Amino acid sequence: MRRRQFIAGLGSAGLFALPGLAQQPAVPVIGFLNSGSLDRYQSFLAAFRQGLKDGGYVDGQNVVIETRWAEGRYARLPDLAADLVRRRVSLIAATGGSTSAHAAKASTSTIPVLFIGGDDPVGDGLVSSLSRPGGNLTGVGVNTSELMPKRVQLLLELIPGATKIALLQNQEFVGANAGLRQVDAATRALGRQLIPLKVGSPSDLEAAFETAVQQQADALLVTSNSLFTNRRFEIVALAARYGLPTAYPWREFVEAGGLMSYGPSVAWAYRQIGQYASQILKGAKPADLPVMLPYNYDLIINLKTAKALDLTIPETLLATADEVIQ
Repeated sequence: MRRRQFIAGLGSAGLFALPGLAQQPAVPVIGFLNSGSLDRYQSFLAAFRQGLKDGGYVDGQNVVIETRWAEGRYARLPDLAADLVRRRVSLIAATGGSTSAHAAKASTSTIPVLFIGGDDPVGDGLVSSLSRPGGNLTGVGVNTSELMPKRVQLLLELIPGATKIALLQNQEFVGANAGLRQVDAATRALGRQLIPLKVGSPSDLEAAFETAVQQQADALLVTSNSLFTNRRFEIVALAARYGLPTAYPWREFVEAGGLMSYGPSVAWAYRQIGQYASQILKGAKPADLPVMLPYNYDLIINLKTAKALDLTIPETLLATADEVIQ
């Protein structure tokens, strides 16, 4: 009886203390913070997992990914980031826009944070330098604003007679005004008129398209923003319903049925921070990992959508396309 009581009193902690019983090392946990929802970002999460796998880590085997989704409610991000910090994760992948990165940065100064930021991570206050980030943050800067003039040119090559071009932008986005000035200057230089369409929430989207039609816009540009990425299927459907030829920032819009996109690969960015995550798990410091920038910009065209809009894609445009979706 005494022997049984003694063994029962040891508990699990006592068992690990016995000689000859080695305690297994803890599996690292990665916090994956995103402003959107799993159903819209599943392919990007898969790209992140692939980046981890490139570095020898497989979710559910030698690493665990804890996901936190804001479901488009940005006000939730600080609480979700704080929850991951309390969970004592090994690192945080703050994705779905710079808002997630800022929430993670405000929550911890010690846990490594990997971000997918906008055009200017330095000016945005995320890092002190692209080559030497300093602090506990690094990641990928996805340049898109500087590509807006090029998208204007591509739209005009597709629709030479277009005189009014609408611009769909998120007025809550920090860089919205700078992007608006850039596109306005580009359209004016080409003798066209810009029609700004400012939205602040998903409920504003349909009204924005109605405004574009009422003001007789010939085409539409969609800016890069996590709100629009998360609502890309809805935006593509609205563009089809209102018959607006539209140029998008990412290929994912075209894969969802959009007409045309020109920009870097978001999936590439997620894979890159997955690879960085594997390096950090092996001991690398975020301060020593330079912020990566895209080196490829792809033009993707959806021929089926062009036909539905009764548009003929010029041969010159088709010849320069990196991919044509039939």
